[in-house]
This record gives sequence, structure tokens and C-alpha cells, in this order.
Amino acid sequence: MAAFKRFLIGKPLKTNELGEQKLNKKKALAILSSDALSSVAYGPEQILLVLITVSAAAFWYSIPIGIGVLILLTALILSYRQIIFAYPHGGGAYVVSKNNLGVYPGLVAGGSLLVDYILTVAVSVSAGTDAITSAFPSLHEYKVPIAVVFVLLLTLLNLRGVTESASILAYPVYLFVLSLLILIGAGLYRIIVGGVAPELHTPIGTPIAGITLFLLLKAFASGSSALTGVEAISNAIPNFKSPAPNNAAKTLSAMGILLALLFSGIVVLAYMYGIKPLDEATVVSQIAETTFGRHFMYFFVQGTTALILILAANTGYSAFPLLAVNLAKDKFIPRMFTVRGDRLGYSNGILILGLLSILLIIAFQGKTEHLIPLYAVGVFIPFTLSQSGMMVKWIREKPAGWITKLTINTAGALISFTVSMMFFITKLAQVWPVLVFLPLIVYLFHRIKKHYEAVGDQLRLATCEPAVPIKGNVIIVPVSGITHVVEQSLNYAQSLGAEQIIAVYIPFDREEETKFEKKWSQWKPEVRLVTLHSPYRSIIQPLSKFIDMVKRKADESNYQVTVVIPQFIPKKGWHNLLHNQSSFMIRTHLLYRKDIIITTVPYHLKK
Repeated sequence: MAAFKRFLIGKPLKTNELGEQKLNKKKALAILSSDALSSVAYGPEQILLVLITVSAAAFWYSIPIGIGVLILLTALILSYRQIIFAYPHGGGAYVVSKNNLGVYPGLVAGGSLLVDYILTVAVSVSAGTDAITSAFPSLHEYKVPIAVVFVLLLTLLNLRGVTESASILAYPVYLFVLSLLILIGAGLYRIIVGGVAPELHTPIGTPIAGITLFLLLKAFASGSSALTGVEAISNAIPNFKSPAPNNAAKTLSAMGILLALLFSGIVVLAYMYGIKPLDEATVVSQIAETTFGRHFMYFFVQGTTALILILAANTGYSAFPLLAVNLAKDKFIPRMFTVRGDRLGYSNGILILGLLSILLIIAFQGKTEHLIPLYAVGVFIPFTLSQSGMMVKWIREKPAGWITKLTINTAGALISFTVSMMFFITKLAQVWPVLVFLPLIVYLFHRIKKHYEAVGDQLRLATCEPAVPIKGNVIIVPVSGITHVVEQSLNYAQSLGAEQIIAVYIPFDREEETKFEKKWSQWKPEVRLVTLHSPYRSIIQPLSKFIDMVKRKADESNYQVTVVIPQFIPKKGWHNLLHNQSSFMIRTHLLYRKDIIITTVPYHLKK
């Protein structure tokens, strides 16, 4: 197993090699911006899905809605640049909200983002699988298994380390940006030279019956799903090479510019071409087919789109473990999330993220449109809280230029709050689970924190009572016969100077019980034997009950209980499968007992 693990994730890295795992700006842009950049593949489509409920003639509204999304993007980029410099150690919305608004707003932000990063993986991989099945419809029925395989591959890639995954992922991300820039350029050229018929789209400003402010706000909220992932860079500042804040801020600006270009280009082409959202083909797929036909460039666009949609999940793999570290340091989630793995990544966070994402994909059958509303609202709640937290920070500290900073964060907070409310008002049927799981997550954080505090109070030398002295040891030895294996286990038990040694034999019939008691009295009369007749042929149940009884009596007299399990080791490892089933069952069952000591005494066969 160790050799197989080395094959999968590579050799362990030394702690002092951590600096070599930091990201430069080019790799960071690829690994941390892939989520935001990939959302142009489905963000514009979400606007059209709302407008089509009126008619295709209403598609011209996608242009002003797209402008509104770009204004929101600008406010968020400027706001998160300020967060990067104000909180250079990372943590993003969780740290900002906790420090400025209080613990519970911080937990709401942190809980929202943890769930959102799980949704990031599920949505990105599902959307990428959609792009593949759009190009190859025969694969449509295998969408869920394909998505699960991609999640497993991404999990494995991230377990190999940050720089290794970034080196591999950089190429598909930049190829996607290149392919979309070529697509947008070619599409705009066709429009300029008159290659697109004017009747394909309704002129901007045409009155459309049935359009309401409510529906336009709903379309704006849906289109804002293209902004998910903007906050990831502020969470992952520790992953950047020094000077980390400066490099993170430059990467954030570059991401904002690319996202604005790609999003606006897709919105304009979809409007000019009169593209309608279809179940069997994505909007980007239809634009590429209209522009290039089903030739090389079409498959190049679809291939790179599928790749970045799948690899966009890597933003979640980069940000989730770091956010989990901040929560774990504050004792709101288990401390295991602070442990670095063999490759210096936070492997527990990576594994948990991969597992939960797979469960989500299976539960929703890989249907992206069912996940996106939950995904987007999970981002805009932390957006709102982080901007509000920064407002409080500027008002309280009043640094140089604080009025300008306050204005930027106020604008970001107001727009983010508006979008959040629109999700709850217009998509309540899809986002209501947020109202259930967020309070549950915050309650869980609270309970974990209380547990750590309670344990800390009991373990602290300065405050807890003196430790109760242990008077001696009571050793229980399960036996199945009179052999060298049992003899060696009893010798070990006697070497510990135990107060009492109890051999436990579990026969299945009375005749066997009588014979064994007679043999034992002749062989080891000084060791107490207890026989536990088991008419239902169970070993575990009677042994557990006996251990419980001994433990209760031992606790009354301050004695420690130890279970010594005999086991013999054959010369060949696979021979062990033919023996020791009982000792394996006992050991496995007692593994979860924290109130007793469990040890195995091996007896090695010579032949």
C-alpha cells in the first residue's frame, strides 16, 4: 500500500521544501482563476434561460444586464484588492467578517464558502461533462460516471502538491482563454463584415410585452453566477510567492480583466447570433458551431471549454483546504484539517472536498442548472458580509484615503446584498436549502468549539484537578486454546506486573466448555479462567459485555484495564488470511474503545 501511495502521489517532501510549493503569478492565475473564468461558459446562458420565459425577442435585455454584471465585477475586484492588503495572511470573507462583524457573521461567511467550494467542484465538473456530451451526444447517458472519474483525477492531482497541479492546469486554462478570444474575435469580425443577418436578433430598445423589473432582476441575479470564484484569491494568499499580497493583487486584477473580456464577448455574440439555450447544446457550443462550423476550431473551443470547466474545480481544491485551516485554527472544525500531508498540501481537506463533491454530483445526477442557484447564493452571502466587514474596519480605523475605500466597499456590499436578496425572492424554490443548512453548519461549528474548550479546560494543568493515581492493571487475555501463542501472551501479561490476569474462553457448547476448563486447571492453575458460553456462536458480544463489567469494577478501584490479544504470524504474509480471524474481529471491534488499552502479542512461526 505504501508503494502504491508513492506511485499515485509521489515521494514525501521535507517541511523545509514548503517555499518551493509557492505559486508565481502565471500559475496562480491559472489555478485560482479557473473557476471565475470558466463561469463565462454558463453565466450568459443563465441570463438567456430567464429571458426565454418571455420570448426570444427579449434577448436584447441581455446586453444591459451584462453591463450590470460587469459593474458588479468591477466593484468586487476593487473590494477584494483592499481585502488582500488588509488581511495578507488570507482567510478572505471568513476572517474579515469575524474580525469586524463578530464570530457568528464570520461563521456564516465561512460556512457558506465551505459549502460553496464543494458546489464549485460539483458544478464545474458537471458543466464540463455537459460540454463533452454536447460534442459527443452518445455519451450523455454516462454523464454522472464521467463526472465522478474527473473528480477522482482532480483529487489525486491535488494530493500530489500545489505546484505540480498548477503546472499541469496552466496549459488548459490559457488554451481556453486563447480559444475564446479567437472565437470572440472571429465572431465580431463576421458581424462587422455583415456575415450575421440582422433579423436573427431583436434591435436593442424594442418594447417587449411581459417584461417586468422582477424578471430583469432575476436575470441579473442569474447572470451574476459568472462572478463565482472571484473571492478565491483572497483566501489563498499564503499560496503565493513573496511578496504574496502584491502578487495576489496583480493576479486578481488580471483575472478581472480577462473575465470582463470573455463574459462581454459571449453575451454580445449570443445576442447578435440569436442563440437560444438548448438542453442538448450549450450556448458556447452553438456560438462556436455558428462561427466555425463543426470543424477543428469548433472542437478546439469545446475541448478547451470542457477542460477548463472541469479544471475550474481546482479553485475549490486550492481555497477549501486553506479556509478549513483558518476555521480549524479557531477550533470551529476538527484540527485534522491543519495537518499537511506527504506533499505539503492539506490532504485531509482535499480528500473531504473530493468525497462530498462526488456525493453531490450523484445526488443531483450531474444537472448543473439545479446546482448553480445554490452555488451562486453561497458566494454572494460571503460577498455581502466581507464588504460590510470592510466598511466597519474603515469607519473604525480611518486610515489614509479611507473615504475612497469605504465608498468602494459600500458599493460592493449594496450590490452583493441586492443580488443575494434577488436569489431568495426569485429562486426561493431552488435556494431554500441555504436557509436550512447554514444555521445547521453554524450550530455544528459552535458545538465543535464548545467541545474543544471543554476538553482544553480538563486537560490544562493549571486548572484541572490532580490526576487520579492508578493502583494497578487488570489484564484480560482472550484465548482459543492451549498453545504457544497463548503461553507467550500470558508471559507478556505477567511481565507487566498486573494486579490480576483473566483468561477468557468463549465456547459454543457445554461439553467443549467442561473439557477446556479441565485442561486449563492442569496447565495454568495460577491464571484465572473465565468461560463465557455463547449459544448463538458470537465471540464479540459476550466478550464486550465481560470487558464492560470488568471496566466498571476497575473504575471503582482506580485500576487500568488492558486487553492482550494473542496472534501468530506465519512466515508468508498471505497465510495470515487463513488464520487469526477471531483475533482480527476482536481487534477491529475494540479499536474504537478509548477507555481501555489494547495490545497484540505476536508469535512468529519459524516454518
